[in-house]
Amino acid sequence: MTLTDPIGDMFSRIRNGQMRSLNSIEIPSSNFRKNILQILKNEGYIKDYFIEKTENNKTSLKISLKYYEGDPVIKEIKRISKPGRRVYSRATSIPKVMNGLGLAILSTPKGVMSDSEARKNNVGGEIICRVF
Repeated sequence: MTLTDPIGDMFSRIRNGQMRSLNSIEIPSSNFRKNILQILKNEGYIKDYFIEKTENNKTSLKISLKYYEGDPVIKEIKRISKPGRRVYSRATSIPKVMNGLGLAILSTPKGVMSDSEARKNNVGGEIICRVF
């Protein structure tokens, strides 16, 4: 089965897993997803993620979700740039999420990075999602 929007599917699985208060979820693996998960881990939105081998030599990512006092750490994870409508931003006009309390993840020519990193490196790109 092919997915039209694999990144949106990953965010939906994270949201659904947190609604069910699951400790971990499993998603198909890709380098782009690993980069996004690394940023979420560095910023403290997920505990960790692991690469697992499944049948037929395929790999999957197992994500350990994070909770604080029973509530999910990720209040909102929303896809901004979609396959039907791409959203790009210059380095000077990268939006702040929740007045700097949240996080925007960008795909730039220098790799996938958070909004604060992109401002610091003075590089713009495609706004993948916002997390709060």
